[in-house]
Amino acid sequence: MDVSKCTRLSGPLIKQMLNSVDSVLFDCDGVIWRGDQVILGTPDVINLLKKNGKKVFFVTNNSTKTRKMYADKLALMGFNATEDDVFGTAYCSAMYLKKVSKLQGKVYLIGSNAMRQELEKVGIQQTGVGPDHISGVQMDWPNVPLDPEVKAVVVGFDEHFSYRKLNRALQYLNNPDCLLVGTNTDTRLPLEGGKVVPGTGCILKAVEIAAQRQAQTVGKPNHFMYDCVASQFGLDSARCLMVGDRLDTDILLGSNCGLKTLLTLTGVSTVADVEAHQESGCPERLAMVPDYYVESIAELLPALQG
Repeated sequence: MDVSKCTRLSGPLIKQMLNSVDSVLFDCDGVIWRGDQVILGTPDVINLLKKNGKKVFFVTNNSTKTRKMYADKLALMGFNATEDDVFGTAYCSAMYLKKVSKLQGKVYLIGSNAMRQELEKVGIQQTGVGPDHISGVQMDWPNVPLDPEVKAVVVGFDEHFSYRKLNRALQYLNNPDCLLVGTNTDTRLPLEGGKVVPGTGCILKAVEIAAQRQAQTVGKPNHFMYDCVASQFGLDSARCLMVGDRLDTDILLGSNCGLKTLLTLTGVSTVADVEAHQESGCPERLAMVPDYYVESIAELLPALQG
């Protein structure tokens, strides 16, 4: 185990760490805001990083918003950010299908309107957004109408997910040439007050089990999300910092891609979680141990102002 990992970031060490990076990737919820409430001091941190010449990006597994929707929210909260700074799984899924899979055909989309918009922006047509209610009897269900132009099933967060949608995905995926792509595997979405709801990972797992196929996922901790940013902006992984509140997505992404990692305690994961991973001696769990941690990224402010 690397005993130097998980250092409390404070004092001169903050400036030293910031001097060692050119680019900073931030998760959003639990890091710079909680729901619709900005975390105190975070806009100043982001804006000063940019003013000091750092490249700043926002990487989120949330597939329910377009890049523009995120840029609008960031601006409303006082962050100096543009659409080009935002990499969500709705956008990254479209990039994966366009650039990596080179998809020639339509998508059956279990997902949001935001995903539909990002797909259509790159010229990929979809079917499936919105409710799809069950009808007929069980013997009819394997013969549900399918669009012959569909060449991929894409799964993101879908508040209208249903047995009918699951069945339709299965029928498409019975064709071994039909791709299965998921935005992320997050099983639970934390809400204010310690409450949680099922996440996209639950929907994706249902499709995987029904189809007896494993999806290609594009979101954190998958390498593709970082590659999406790096390929557009020429990032050097050795001089990048990943900042997040979740060990299993944000910190693991950083570890997978050779980035420096910083855990902020304003969201999901705790120091106790980190210690449990450290004590496990398990390589997979040790990959979720961050290089540094802070109570809040607002603690970077003095080093940026000085």
